[in-house]
Parts: sequence; C-alpha cells; structure tokens
Amino acid sequence: MINFSKNIINDTTSIKEAIEILNTLSGRDNHTLFVLNDKKQLIGTLSDGDVRRGMLASKTISQSVIEVMQKNFKYLKHKQFSIDDIDTLRKKEITLVPLIGELNELIKIIDLNNDRSVLPLDAVIMAGGEGRRLKPLTDKTPKPMLLVGEKPIIEHNIDRLEKFGINNIHISINYLGNKIKDYFNNGESKNLKINYCEESKPLGTIGSILLVKELENDVVLVMNSDLLTNINYEDFYRDFLNKEADMSVATIPYNVSVPYAVIETKDDRVVSLQEKPTYTYFSNAGIYLIKKSLLKYIPKDEFFNTTDLMDKVILENLKLTYYSLYCYWLDIGNPNDYNKAQQDFKHIKF
Repeated sequence: MINFSKNIINDTTSIKEAIEILNTLSGRDNHTLFVLNDKKQLIGTLSDGDVRRGMLASKTISQSVIEVMQKNFKYLKHKQFSIDDIDTLRKKEITLVPLIGELNELIKIIDLNNDRSVLPLDAVIMAGGEGRRLKPLTDKTPKPMLLVGEKPIIEHNIDRLEKFGINNIHISINYLGNKIKDYFNNGESKNLKINYCEESKPLGTIGSILLVKELENDVVLVMNSDLLTNINYEDFYRDFLNKEADMSVATIPYNVSVPYAVIETKDDRVVSLQEKPTYTYFSNAGIYLIKKSLLKYIPKDEFFNTTDLMDKVILENLKLTYYSLYCYWLDIGNPNDYNKAQQDFKHIKF
C-alpha cells in the first residue's frame, strides 16, 4: 500500500514549497497534491500543469498554492458514489482520487493504478470456528490465523478486500479470538477500519452478524475466513446489481461424470439415452452479497446459518441469485486442503 501523506499540503503552502514537494514524488501518475484548509477540508488539487499555468498567468512562487490550485476537481463522496462513478474516472484516466466525507474532510486518497476498485460494501468475516478437523494445528492457533505462505489465511482475505476498496471490515470471533484481535488491532496499520463482534455461544454461519454495531453501506459482503481465493469482488458486485438481487451466493461449478450410459424414462418407456454424461452442479463457495434490509429475517441470539437465510429469501419471494466463480478458490477445511493451499500459493496470483 502506497503512503500518500506526502501528497497532502495545507493552503498556506507556497507555490515554491509545492514545487519542491512535487519534485520528490515518485511514480508518473502520483504527481498530484491535495490542498486542505485549517479545518482539514479538501479545497483543491495541484499538479505540475497547474503550476505552469499559474506561472504563465504571472503568479509568483512566493504566493500561496490557493492562487494556482484546481478548485473544480474530481472526487468521490463517502457513501454517495456508485460503481458507475468509478468507471467514469477510469475512462477519464484519473488515477488519484480523493474520498471525502460529508463535511468535505479528506478520508482517503484512492489510487486506481494499484487499487482494483472502490466498492460501497461492508464486509463481515466469520472467524469463530474451532477448526477441529485441522487439529493439532488449531490447538493453540485459531484456524483463520494458520499461515499460508508468510501470512495468516484471514490476512490474505483482508488484503484482497482492501485491494477492492472495502475498508469497513467486521470480524466475528469466538475460539481464540483474542489472537486475531491482537494481530490486526483496529486495522489502522492497513489503513482499514476493523471492528470485532464476539459470540458468547455458537450462532451459526451468519447469526453473529446481528452483533455488528454499525453497517455503513446498504449491501454487505459476508464470507468465511478460511477461504483462499482470488475472486474479483467488483465483478461479483456488478453481477449483484445487474440482476437486481436481494442476495447473491458465490458458487463453484462442480462436475459429476457418470461412467455409464444414462437412460431417461417416462412412465414405462425410454425417452432418451445419454452416453457417459457429465452433469454440472453449483456448490456454495461461502461468499455472499446481502442487502442490509434482509438482516430483519435473522433471529437474534439464535443459531442461524446462511443457508437458513437463503431459504427465508426464497420463501419471501425475494430475489436470490448466484455468481459462478471461475477463479481460484479453496476451502481450507482439513490437513489435505491446508497442504494444497501451501503449494497452490506458490503459483497462483492473488
């Protein structure tokens, strides 16, 4: 993650000082400064081109950057932008984008060269399981904290969420949960906001979501913590929007080959014959997009699985869709899966 603190200046900075700062910045597309007033509000941006135009307009280097900065700049407003706004910025080849709050305070600088997207989603990661099938590895270490490569499984997932601009993350913990809290703390080291909700008893694969104190966005991404995947979250979210879904489940295509000819019958007659057919089924991948309004169907302080919520969505005649994963995905549930993850990680791009 690139630190853009050097790109932030205040409105009392002189043009000369700004030029000196611009000269220290690395990266062809990072030569933009963001100008804040004394209330930490973003009031302008400044590039080399803005400085040159100011010089042509007889501005002097001793004057304030206010004299030459761009006041009509592109930005994203927190909780008020859409995926279409991201597309517009990409088409205009705007790579450094400020994310501002309700009072125009600068929240974050988004780098669309390195960040895959900026998705208006909260993420809830289910990390409370005991990992019994992975004992003795999980005797003293919670399963999400087992290393794949040099990082815990859950950190790979958190880093991928951050890459897609999902910065508001909640982790549901139980078994050895303090080890997860001690490792990530509040997420500040990753420029994220990480909160924790702790089960006092098992609440299933989604029941603990009601322990989350505040969800900022209208759509929530819920996922298991023991997955290793390079899913494209933006494509998943686009599919959710395009299908106007209330809930979507990521699925893994699973092929079953029958080694014999299959006869289809009707009444007492054979109506068709297929020679050694292959059937494709879709298995639950443990990653979901859910409208926040659906949380009213989850009973409080009761054991409740995500599949129970899916049944409820169907019963209420709401729209449950699926998104097929054709990327890398592995559920690390047993020692063989864990060993496979170690080998696959050496060759798969995450």
